[in-house]
Amino acid sequence: MSDGARPAFYALRPGGWRDYVTLLHPPYTVWHLSYVAIGAALAPAMKWGLLGWTVLAFLLAMGVGAHALDELHGRPLGTRIPGSVLVGLAVASIGAACAIGIVVAARTTLWLLPFVAFGAFVAAAYNLELFGGRLHSDVWFAAAWGAFPVLTAYFASAETLRLAAVAAAAFAFLSSLAQRRLSTQVRLVRRRVASVAGEARLAGGGAVPVGADLLARAPEVALQALAAAMALLAGALLFFRAG
Repeated sequence: MSDGARPAFYALRPGGWRDYVTLLHPPYTVWHLSYVAIGAALAPAMKWGLLGWTVLAFLLAMGVGAHALDELHGRPLGTRIPGSVLVGLAVASIGAACAIGIVVAARTTLWLLPFVAFGAFVAAAYNLELFGGRLHSDVWFAAAWGAFPVLTAYFASAETLRLAAVAAAAFAFLSSLAQRRLSTQVRLVRRRVASVAGEARLAGGGAVPVGADLLARAPEVALQALAAAMALLAGALLFFRAG
């Protein structure tokens, strides 16, 4: 890649505080926190305080905890964060997220507890590739990182699930599935491909050189655009509810 073969387009130079910023996968974390906002904004009553706690819980469990476990399992980002620190971050952040969920459930409805349990389970099972990696798949990613935040945020506010929540969860599932498919190709090129040589012959004659940039640039630009679009959609819904 032309940017020095960083493991991700948002990865900073390794070392120090930069590793912790990279660990958060900022564009993707914002993307999936946007699903939380979308779910809450679609609920019949907009509960801003509850939205804040829900966003914080997902930021801790998904943005910090799940990503710490992912880095612990194979070092895909190549950070220098010690393994013991990654374990501590994962345990503390996922534990804090569960505590938030339990407190919210105690004040609203105990039916929220299965959502809390599932979130803690999938954060570990997906990122550590437990059960032989059976849960580390495109479908599970789309369900856990897409549909689940929408349904959880909606249920936390409405204490029930209606058609709007299901439709929004389907939207999040499909957009997350697209994210997973696009990012799989980008990760392959950035993290595993040493070199690419060849050319693509055009039907009308001539040829286009094939390199790493050709293979990764288009899906990467699409990922950047989708991340921004999802944040803007969430922001638009929140502005609408605030008005």
